[in-house]
Amino acid sequence: MNKIITISREFGSGGRELGKRIAEILEIAYYDNEIITAIADKSGIGEEYVKSIIERTPITYFPNTIGRSFHTTVNPQLTLNAKIYGEQHNIIKELAKESDCLLIGRCSDYILKEYNPLKIFIYADKDARLERCRQNALNNEHLSDAQIRVKIKEIDKNRAKYYNFFTGQKWGEKENYDLCINTTQRKIKDLSNPISELVKTMLY
Repeated sequence: MNKIITISREFGSGGRELGKRIAEILEIAYYDNEIITAIADKSGIGEEYVKSIIERTPITYFPNTIGRSFHTTVNPQLTLNAKIYGEQHNIIKELAKESDCLLIGRCSDYILKEYNPLKIFIYADKDARLERCRQNALNNEHLSDAQIRVKIKEIDKNRAKYYNFFTGQKWGEKENYDLCINTTQRKIKDLSNPISELVKTMLY
């Protein structure tokens, strides 16, 4: 069975960067936005629309477990959304079958539980996440600290609802992960090698 690493992360914690660096060091496949692209390709739905569906709170009368067949509905909007969620589940499974890999978010830890993935959660305090968001802001993005804090809170809220809805587990609850990493006052680049070495001992 392939070696699988999944990373869940608070917004602004540096989890995406850390995941990418770990994958590069371990020389394994890395999947993040590539999952959205694959869903769009397979479903024939625009990539931006797929992204908007995945990143918002699920509709509450979908089944509460990934992997079940979605109920047929007369509402075409709900049918389309169900198709996207189903494609995501299938694609993540396919990627895990292909090779050793690291996947970012999208309930991959739960979807791939039969693969016994190494489940990592990345977090940081509010000030550290605010500073990292400032550093990574696009040139044309000029948000105040208050606006950034609202953005962080909203994105984390949506991630938690999405995860809780589809898995029945609590997002960020330490019991659901093998390794929780606090990136507060730490540079992601400096963490990459020691974390990768630790991951090796836990996986191989």
